[in-house]
Amino acid sequence: MLKNKILALLGAAMIACSAAAAESAEDAKVAEADSLSAWAKFEQRLNAPCNRVPQIHGVFRGRYEGEWEDGYESRFQVRNMRVLLKGYIVPEIDYYVRVDLSNKGSFTFLDAWARWYFKPEWAVKFGRFRVPFGVDIFRGPGTYIFANRSFLAKNMANLRAVGVQFSYVGKIIPLTVDVGMFNSATGTNQDVWQKEFDFAGKASYRLGEFTLSGSFLSMYPYGVRLNVADGSVAWRRDRLLLEAEYQHLHYCTNAYRDVNAAVAFASYDVPVRWYPFNVLNFHGRWDYMGNHSTGKPDDNGVLLTDDPERQRMTFGASVRCNVKKVKAEFILDFEKYFYRHGVSAPRGLGDKICAEVVVSF
Repeated sequence: MLKNKILALLGAAMIACSAAAAESAEDAKVAEADSLSAWAKFEQRLNAPCNRVPQIHGVFRGRYEGEWEDGYESRFQVRNMRVLLKGYIVPEIDYYVRVDLSNKGSFTFLDAWARWYFKPEWAVKFGRFRVPFGVDIFRGPGTYIFANRSFLAKNMANLRAVGVQFSYVGKIIPLTVDVGMFNSATGTNQDVWQKEFDFAGKASYRLGEFTLSGSFLSMYPYGVRLNVADGSVAWRRDRLLLEAEYQHLHYCTNAYRDVNAAVAFASYDVPVRWYPFNVLNFHGRWDYMGNHSTGKPDDNGVLLTDDPERQRMTFGASVRCNVKKVKAEFILDFEKYFYRHGVSAPRGLGDKICAEVVVSF
């Protein structure tokens, strides 16, 4: 009964908010993501005065979630408290450091890298960072559209590694290409001498309102090589964003059956004047992942299923306060899971409601 009441309240709130937003949308400015090309952003940086004072930014995510799998259970979390420091030595050389002071209560070292644009269109980056693979996975806690990440972004190839990356940013053709080579050992164990490395490459092309992306990742996490291919298409017009992404994971030596994963979502922003909020967002998503193994064998050398096959539908809304580069947002999502007959939902992966407050600065 509690579940039905919450869903009814959520639906009523979304209808009411939509009607109120329509009244104020006529003379409000649209809050949307920066649409500049990668080259235009780089030119802005080169032409701007070089400020060598480091910048400090952060993201806080506080969460409440409730699940109905075994009765109704709920919890509060500080899901993230990320802090980053970045800056320039000269416009062509920059650096970046990021840590998560609270990742569900634990400290996590995330990124540390330096990058040199040795030509306007060419750059090399060295350090620890997310490998160039995928699209949805590159959204961070301050830019999530949904409270929870897609299966594709969280489970399939969620990889940060230590290595080197070369990048190309086209000026005439809106093409961005990144390729890299990385340690196969974990980023917290950098004393290991390597015989096997991870490799990744990604290309993104912008065609009017469409952005097309293709990626390939070959990783060797636990003695079995995993190859993952990714394709994505996104369409943005004014306040509407539609995006779909597909991944195919192959285990070499047929150590486990291939895995398919996909996500498709829609996000629509409505400008409002509900002080202090100026953007109302509605979003919906479908995502899927087949039976999946992380590649870590058991004591007999056999790969087991770490994540059972499942689908999910997510519906929600949020209100945001966007002030230049500072943002506060409240997100409310409902997630409905679907499993094969006879498969029980693992704890934490059942029908749930998520409420979050996000502050990025």
